[in-house]
Amino acid sequence: MSGKTIEFTTDNFQSNVLESSKVVLVDFWAEWCGPCKMLTPVINEIADECSDDFSIGKLNVDENSDIAAQYGIRSIPCLLFFKNGQVEKQIVGAVDKIEISTILNELK
Repeated sequence: MSGKTIEFTTDNFQSNVLESSKVVLVDFWAEWCGPCKMLTPVINEIADECSDDFSIGKLNVDENSDIAAQYGIRSIPCLLFFKNGQVEKQIVGAVDKIEISTILNELK
């Protein structure tokens, strides 16, 4: 992960995602997932460029299965976009930077 990409966990999900004053992008991923690994550089790049406006991070579904189950994550990578503690948008699968940035800016 890059320096500005947040590692979301069961312990910090409430404070860093649900109670955040920023729009939050959570990338649900796993170490064994090929498409997830392809998406990681894109997520890190967006985090490096946009951390002042958004909270961008990753949540490992194997290590935090309770959160993944709570949001019905069945396929990864899965991107959930939160605003005011609510899921506003969801994307399943590897997508490009432009699509992710467009959604973030729409929710801003």
